[in-house]
Amino acid sequence: MSNLRVADRTKETMRIWKFGDNVDTDQIIPAEFLTTGDAKTLAVHAFAKVRPEFAAEVQAGDIIVAGANFGCGSSREHAPRALLGAGIECVIARSFARIFFRNAINIGLPLIEADVVEQIDEEDQLELNIDQGIIENLTKQEAYTFPPLPPFMQQLLKSGGLINYIKAQQT
Repeated sequence: MSNLRVADRTKETMRIWKFGDNVDTDQIIPAEFLTTGDAKTLAVHAFAKVRPEFAAEVQAGDIIVAGANFGCGSSREHAPRALLGAGIECVIARSFARIFFRNAINIGLPLIEADVVEQIDEEDQLELNIDQGIIENLTKQEAYTFPPLPPFMQQLLKSGGLINYIKAQQT
């Protein structure tokens, strides 16, 4: 988990999706699509009302960069699950709603809290080191730092989420 694979991708196979402030869970996955908990099925409807092209164009390894309060709204786990099902590698935001943050970490979706939405463009290529708290913008030859997650949360991510972590502890 220390380095995410983003730097290994070509510009054509990795994309940054930018969003503003207060992206709520209804924007991430509209309520009418909450008939399943299956991540791949949810992903088909991710951002259906605010970025209709998202579900058709998102690829594994893409990154979301957003402003403040990402994931606000209801506490549904479906929102981070839809992003994980869509192949989102990581979400970088100025801040996250608390319940979205915990839900995402618990299912193994890496989140980075960093105030970099103005510095990163959708065309940029990034390399992320979550353990050390470094985002390298390879396009602009800049580096940004952020407070790394506590070791326990890093372990949850490395395990693929809370359930996988607990299963590994029982064996």
